[in-house]
Amino acid sequence: MNYKKEIIKLLQKELETKDIVLEVPPANFGDYAFPCFKLQNPNEKAKELSNKIKANFLEKVEARGPYLNFFINKKYLAENTIKQILKEKENYGKGKEKGNIMVEFCHANTHKAFHVGHTRNICLGESLCRIIEKLGYKVIRVNYQGDIGMHVAKTIWGILNLKKLGLKEPKDNKGKWLGIVYAKASAAAVDEKIAQEINEINQKLYAGDKKLLDLWKKTRKWSIDYFEKIIYPDFKVKFNRFYFESQVEKKGIEIVKDLIKKKIAIINEGAAIINLEKYGLGVFLLLKSDGTPLYSTKDFALAELQDKGYKPNKILHVVGSEQNMYFKQLIKTIEIYNPKLAKKEEHLSYGLVILPTGKMASREGKVILYDETLATIIDLVKIEIKKRNNKISGKELDDRAKKIALGAIKYVMLAQDVNKNIIFNEQDITRFEGDTGPYLQYSYARASSILKKSKRKIANIKILNLEDKEIKLLKKLGEFSDVVRNSYNNYSPNVIANYTFKLAQIFNEFYQHCKVIGSDEEQQRLAIVQSFKVVMKNSLNLLGIDVIEEM
Repeated sequence: MNYKKEIIKLLQKELETKDIVLEVPPANFGDYAFPCFKLQNPNEKAKELSNKIKANFLEKVEARGPYLNFFINKKYLAENTIKQILKEKENYGKGKEKGNIMVEFCHANTHKAFHVGHTRNICLGESLCRIIEKLGYKVIRVNYQGDIGMHVAKTIWGILNLKKLGLKEPKDNKGKWLGIVYAKASAAAVDEKIAQEINEINQKLYAGDKKLLDLWKKTRKWSIDYFEKIIYPDFKVKFNRFYFESQVEKKGIEIVKDLIKKKIAIINEGAAIINLEKYGLGVFLLLKSDGTPLYSTKDFALAELQDKGYKPNKILHVVGSEQNMYFKQLIKTIEIYNPKLAKKEEHLSYGLVILPTGKMASREGKVILYDETLATIIDLVKIEIKKRNNKISGKELDDRAKKIALGAIKYVMLAQDVNKNIIFNEQDITRFEGDTGPYLQYSYARASSILKKSKRKIANIKILNLEDKEIKLLKKLGEFSDVVRNSYNNYSPNVIANYTFKLAQIFNEFYQHCKVIGSDEEQQRLAIVQSFKVVMKNSLNLLGIDVIEEM
């Protein structure tokens, strides 16, 4: 039961208004408080309402000056919270919303390295999808990848000039190797002659040069195979549709030409532009003077393709904050020629992942490659596991360490406010204590251990005495549905992450102060532990983090 909503309903009935805002009062002043300042004679009105409002979930309603304080019946709270959680299990917190929401994320470009910075995007996108699905919406997961353009031309040039770059084609991991080629070619492009050669390759690819296209297709497959075999499984992502820049360039050019024909866009020094200065968005470049399409050219076609293909109620683009201005210009331009489509388009901006030494840059080779980072974190985690269990088998150690390592990466990418940058430090994120993924997994494992040690079955729960730590934990468990809703409303998985961390802290306080096995209250406390496990698993699932029965 959502006690806050129920109290608001009671007040709305008495006051015949929907404008009700509850506060959380200081300790010993109730669970919720309603300030009556906006009402006539607030002190008297508070007293009057305290005598009128009754409900079986309320222990008492008390007037204190202009405040109306509500005290929840603790046994009622305990029984109903536990029963609801244990009955609904994985459906606890699930909503009944209708509609389709498309979430476009990952955007891993072919022919480039997949580094740690990219993991923030895929973690955010998948977590948002799970949160949206939890509310009842149908989610369409799509991935829009850059498989054509200057970055591809650089890599193709590099492959054609391996000796010049001091590189040799490997037998395996060719998708990963392309990132090295790209970085080397980018560094070589400071030479004007090489830069011109790369530009010519780019133009020939767009023109359909057969020899270059054959090489492009082969190397593109290397990248796609790498993503599908290594990246997507680790993040438990299954996309409904893949879009590629190469599929939308021609249609995009047609749309730009139509905008020129309708005088929405103009030709300026050979390039197609739209003047958005009256909206405070400057001049938006739509097509280069040599006819080469840009991101904007392709994104116009992508927007139409996505809308026609799935008819979603909303299209959410998860793209870094460096593109904030670009998306404002893009959506404003779409609004000018297709207002209905523009209303569906939204940009979720997020901060960068930064190394302790500074910003990552693929073209400069200043990156931490994802699979190398994962291997390092797995090794760090194995050290921690062996401290706790030096008899663990090799296979179990490998499986458990990878789950914990992935949990560590996912949590650090989601726990921070989406608008803030993340400084990525491998040592910090693998601690088993504090605000980390491993700490959350450890809390779940501790709950599993308690239940495993007890020989009693959880049935016919009878609430005896309730200590403050039990009540605090039960209240937190009851907040889960509101937290999911709040996380969705703000497109902020960090709301879930922060809740999960606080929940784990409160559970560990409960565990330290309230004896479970062998206590008079063993049955009710086992039920509380089981309820914690259910909510913790649901919450971690929204973050894409696996639970572990034993650390």
